[in-house]
Amino acid sequence: MDLKSEKKNRKVKLSNKKRKRLATLGTVIGLLATIFYPNDYKGNMVGASMLPSDVIETEALGAFPITVPTIKYGFVVDTFNVTEGSVERNQTLGGMLSKEGLSAAAIEKLVNNATGIFDIKRDFRIGKNYMLLRSLDGNQPTHLVFEPNVFEYIVFDLTGEMKVVKVEREVNLVSRFVDGKIQTSLWDALTEQNVNMEAAAKMEDALQWSVDFSHTQKGDEFKIIYDEKYIKDKAVGAGQVYAASYVRDGKESFAFWFDNGEYKGFYDIDGRPAKSGFLKSPVKYTRISSKYNPKRFHPILKRVRPHLGTDYAAPEGTPIYAIGDGTVEEAAYTKGNGRYVKIKHDKVYQTQYLHMSRFAKGIRRGAHVSQGEVIGYVGSTGLATGPHVCFRFWKNGRQVNHLKEKLPSAKKLPDDVLQEFFKVRDKYLLELHGENFNKTDLRTQADSVESKGDTAP
Repeated sequence: MDLKSEKKNRKVKLSNKKRKRLATLGTVIGLLATIFYPNDYKGNMVGASMLPSDVIETEALGAFPITVPTIKYGFVVDTFNVTEGSVERNQTLGGMLSKEGLSAAAIEKLVNNATGIFDIKRDFRIGKNYMLLRSLDGNQPTHLVFEPNVFEYIVFDLTGEMKVVKVEREVNLVSRFVDGKIQTSLWDALTEQNVNMEAAAKMEDALQWSVDFSHTQKGDEFKIIYDEKYIKDKAVGAGQVYAASYVRDGKESFAFWFDNGEYKGFYDIDGRPAKSGFLKSPVKYTRISSKYNPKRFHPILKRVRPHLGTDYAAPEGTPIYAIGDGTVEEAAYTKGNGRYVKIKHDKVYQTQYLHMSRFAKGIRRGAHVSQGEVIGYVGSTGLATGPHVCFRFWKNGRQVNHLKEKLPSAKKLPDDVLQEFFKVRDKYLLELHGENFNKTDLRTQADSVESKGDTAP
């Protein structure tokens, strides 16, 4: 073989090698699309051309450009004319599609096909994102993708059978432990550690019967074990809280999640249900602006007038919760109280909530309410200098300072279940306090395990 023929064969071999590398890279791209979009809507990439979006140049391929598709919601968006936006005030799905040229019959068919999959009237809400796709050579849209929340999206096929598909994104749970000390506020301390609002709220929910979070102070300490939700590599919310503790003035309060199929919920260090007869506060994420004071100087009347309640300052419209189960005795308006609700809980206790901006739906005389149910919203009606709720607490017909009342504790778990609970509790205590924690140092209720004749944990 002469030198010229050898060079020619070498070029052919090199060309074949490039082709193989190109084919391999194409296969890798396809596999990556499958890996990163395993749950996305199928059927959109078949037959779709790949138009330039990102160009990769590799040393192995010289300057030969490889086109990488842009994929969103399972669509190769380079093969469509794409319009993205968010739902505007008073905008409806039917109105949007009608402007895009869809007939009334087609829209009606789409609405019918969405039954049981997506509530168009209720969940097509202002501010939510959508993506409208048109073919490159046509004006009428072929698909609409609507994202009601981060966990799922809805694909409306606007051609043929007008199919509607819900795609749920894969959510991964990662266990997380967070601890900290308050310098300014609980929210600041949690935010510094990238704890999202949902996790913070769930921690408060777990401890709300033992800790008054409207009265946090510098030096308070907290710990929490919970599941963080991830979609791909992005944190999107909080899952179950398993254990939480809060230390104030040297006293540590606990909440442990326990579920054995029969008993389920949060329990304290001794195995009593964390949920007691009353919540510590009628509002969340707030502060006490005025305490119970029989000799208070009234800021509006300019004279000494007993303040037989506790004021919680909060922004206008903040939800107000019933601190316990009961029946609404009054839901009315007076010059001094403004809009207020009074609830009878049993023969001993009553509570009252003043200065509301409005009542919650269904709150009227005779209505039954459950602990934690929203009964109204913070306002400044009546004699009020600013938005707050004045909370009043009656015991045997006499107003008392609820912050100093020692309310009855719930009963502990049965003896046989208690031993099962202690194993779960001790596992979480190890995670909260480490290997050096001493069970004998745990603060228990006055009626200790020994006094009840139980086996000490």
